[in-house]
Amino acid sequence: MAKLLIIGCGGVASVAIHKCCQNSDVFEEICIASRTIEKCNALKNKLESTTKTKITTAKVDANDVQALVKLIKEVKPDAVLNLALPYQDLTIMDACLETKVHYIDTANYEPEDTAKFEYKWQWAYREKYEKAGITALLGSGFDPGVTSVFSAYALKHYFDEINYIDILDCNAGDHGYPFATNFNPEINIREVSAKGSYWENGKWVETEPMEIKRVYNFPEIGKKDMYLLHHEEIESLALNIPGIKRIRFFMTFGQSYLTHLKCLENVGMTSIEPIMYEGREIIPLQFLKAVLPDPSSLGERTKGKTNIGCIFTGKKDGKEKNLYIYNTCDHQECYKEVGSQAVAYTTGVPAMIGAMMIVNGIWNKPGVYNIEEFDPDPFMEALNKWGLPWKISENPELVD
Repeated sequence: MAKLLIIGCGGVASVAIHKCCQNSDVFEEICIASRTIEKCNALKNKLESTTKTKITTAKVDANDVQALVKLIKEVKPDAVLNLALPYQDLTIMDACLETKVHYIDTANYEPEDTAKFEYKWQWAYREKYEKAGITALLGSGFDPGVTSVFSAYALKHYFDEINYIDILDCNAGDHGYPFATNFNPEINIREVSAKGSYWENGKWVETEPMEIKRVYNFPEIGKKDMYLLHHEEIESLALNIPGIKRIRFFMTFGQSYLTHLKCLENVGMTSIEPIMYEGREIIPLQFLKAVLPDPSSLGERTKGKTNIGCIFTGKKDGKEKNLYIYNTCDHQECYKEVGSQAVAYTTGVPAMIGAMMIVNGIWNKPGVYNIEEFDPDPFMEALNKWGLPWKISENPELVD
């Protein structure tokens, strides 16, 4: 029986909180903390009559290390699940270090003033966390997260070495809006408007945004256009998967999304450079975020499925082998269960599972680790139990 402090109360956090409340045998108590305590209280009021899990709430500024330290000391959690913004990873890691409490997140650190995300800032905490005797579990969402666990599982059970990984993220959901993002618009637009990159033969190869396009026939969905992006799990998998020669990440986008995005870019609305407006400084992308539909409001109107997985090529007993591990998730089924669309669901469920692995001591290794550095088997088993069942194809269509 464990106590978990969850920082953040957006769409992904809402899913993780629902799943913690379904898992009362593990999560005896949770505290939901956010700068907007009204959202925390609304979720508490919705859930507390449906669960044995005790729910408390708190107001906190996740940019303030000492405020976080004070809260952690008051709550006394077994672990902190960070579902706030990626800009706040380091302040939360600092607070966990000072209080010697385990840390879990779903996305790596990204400076607020620079559209660049990589693990070096968080990896720098390795020795400090090891000396403190606590674990930081990085990237316990779906991608990164489940895709990395799929990679570790494939290596453990199906390959002697993996040479090529293609990570494919398809959202075939339709929310009916001309333009909206399925997770935090600020993070989403920064990610897709940045230059792409992939890992090949020991080095990064950079591409222009959306330069490389492929068409893939996704199981249970059909053919979709997908584009090569930079994505954070490539960085850690390149270090942790022996024999790797190339890793690529592709995400699907519809033409309407791309047309609207290009228009917004052309008029400067996706910029993160401050501008003066009516005597005050604003950041265009943050203003755009305020104008766009809140991703947490999309669940009821989104129809269709997601398909996220990994295609592996490698060797087993000296012979070349291909394998595809993937999950499909239905937006409407997610909404019926937890009031969320599938993009938030596929991130929130693994966040709960990662926290469960840590607080139960199933994964117990002081230091800072990416999720593929742990035994994948208990996590894979939990995915099947908690709403993200996976499938395997041993004769998949490959990506050229």
